[in-house]
Amino acid sequence: MNASFSPTVAADECGDPSGTAPSNTTTASALERLYRTQSARLRRYFARRTGSDDAGDLVQETFVRFAGAAADGQAAVDCPEAYLTRVATNLLRDRARTAAHNALYLQQQAVSAAGRYVDPHPLLESRDALRGLEQALARLNPRRRKIFLLHRLEDMTYAEIGAAVGMSEKGVKKQMAKALLELRQATDPSA
Repeated sequence: MNASFSPTVAADECGDPSGTAPSNTTTASALERLYRTQSARLRRYFARRTGSDDAGDLVQETFVRFAGAAADGQAAVDCPEAYLTRVATNLLRDRARTAAHNALYLQQQAVSAAGRYVDPHPLLESRDALRGLEQALARLNPRRRKIFLLHRLEDMTYAEIGAAVGMSEKGVKKQMAKALLELRQATDPSA
């Protein structure tokens, strides 16, 4: 850390009875000294508010922000202890705001996902029914299958189908009835 800050400590504000804190010292030595004297206090501060697991990381983040402010050339800090406490408080507020934002985002995602939920059971049942119909169609007499498909898929009339396959309209109707009966029996065992 190559930036410098001047921790000019006022005796009545920061609890230094001598009032002779070094002025314009290098950041590294002043920051190290400040870390040695304040890290335990900050650790207790964070432990009371967040739990001991995060306290160490939060102390580090507080000093990183403190050193960053000094490196950015912000005004000289009259009372670094109070400034550290303010940085620590802001850090906790930032964390709370981020946690609230994340919780809201996750809640919105859950609500949105609940609206898009599709029950897979009806889809599976439909797929199984379709597979059964395809198998039943495959077992039909080829001529009867062709008549059924021309009528149901091509939307041809019985007269048009009769002309296409060389049968009378009455013969097409008979083949269609047999195809429907066989398909019903194959796909619905109770019929």
